[in-house]
Amino acid sequence: MTRPTGNIRLKAARVAAGFNSQQDLADALTEHAKRMGIRGLSIGVRQVRRWESENPPWPQPDCQRVLVHLLGQSLEALGFPPPWGSDGPKPDPVRRTLITGGAAALGLVVTPGRSVASSQPATAGTDFEAVTKSHRRLYWSVAPAKLHPAVMAHATLGCVLLPETTDPTRRVIAAALAETYLLAGRIEFFDLREPSAAHETLLLALQAAGEADDAMLGSAIIAHMAFIPGWAGDRDAALERMIAARTYARRVPTSAEFLAWLDAVEAECETRCGDTRTALHLIGHAEGVLKDGDENPSPDWMDWFSPARLAAFKGNTQLLAGHLPQARETLLEALDTMMLGEEKQRTVVYGDLAAVEAASGNPDEACAYAGQALDQLAVTWYATGMDRVREVRRALTPHQHERCVRDLDDRLYDWSTTVSALSR
Repeated sequence: MTRPTGNIRLKAARVAAGFNSQQDLADALTEHAKRMGIRGLSIGVRQVRRWESENPPWPQPDCQRVLVHLLGQSLEALGFPPPWGSDGPKPDPVRRTLITGGAAALGLVVTPGRSVASSQPATAGTDFEAVTKSHRRLYWSVAPAKLHPAVMAHATLGCVLLPETTDPTRRVIAAALAETYLLAGRIEFFDLREPSAAHETLLLALQAAGEADDAMLGSAIIAHMAFIPGWAGDRDAALERMIAARTYARRVPTSAEFLAWLDAVEAECETRCGDTRTALHLIGHAEGVLKDGDENPSPDWMDWFSPARLAAFKGNTQLLAGHLPQARETLLEALDTMMLGEEKQRTVVYGDLAAVEAASGNPDEACAYAGQALDQLAVTWYATGMDRVREVRRALTPHQHERCVRDLDDRLYDWSTTVSALSR
């Protein structure tokens, strides 16, 4: 497979921002210039095409301002080689800082088309990849706030190694770097509740996946980016990203499990945006895809999905749709079929079962399930699981004077749980 040509950094940023075509970006830039008070600036598709070429020209000052403001990255991070060159005169330090931005600070800026001398041995790729795999496994047992700094430090190392290698080692490092940033973004979004940081980190993951020319990994990253607007109730933005994710998935042989997961992601976004009917239809389609199966294996890095987790998706959607008996049955089935290592998801299922019982007028059963969720959270912290417990407690307000609810409050607001919850 040949490496992608052109300015893949700008292409990645365009897709991540929801602009699926060069024309879409051109129109958005022209409109954004008006909102910024830049009059008379009209950017056409031919200009965007030149920017996404192998050797993109350095944009004019007004275009620079609009590009950086709309896409949220520096010009170098967007793949534009600076006019001063690698050996030419540099701007003053303050201007340099403003231009390079966060991605360049991590070292992920490599001028498109520039050849680099390999100063790393061929083993650098497998060595870097081995640590990435270790972090992937540690995610399920190490406290996220402690794992996250190590993952980001590893990503920084990958950014240093990337320009010091050539293919095929370079592509191995790029793929492992993309997975590392994906893991960091997952921690930021699901565990630390930092969606803005997650967006920036996942964008870096997408850029690294482009360096590796790994379409399936790119699809997974974009699908994770769909969660961010989906959970915020922005259906249009979430679905735009899902279209991009499915487009990338079509470019390579894809496993049934991966395709079912894409359905599940879109279903969760639809659920969060209030369309449970469409969500249940998507989940039904995912169940059919898993049942039919195929011979294509899932990638090793896809360790966040299983039939049990699809059932958990389904149970939550049934709960929010008001189908309480069906939700109870589905969630109990999910709980029974979960494997070792799925403890974080188990806290979410306990929380949803508690919500089912609270909505059914069974406060004792609701508190019992919420207590089981807290037991698991004491072992493996997961912000999404704690969110579920807090939602249940709010639903139990009509029963707050009952003994079971007071006992739940004693656990929910003990010293360790309160500090953990309020520090996030």
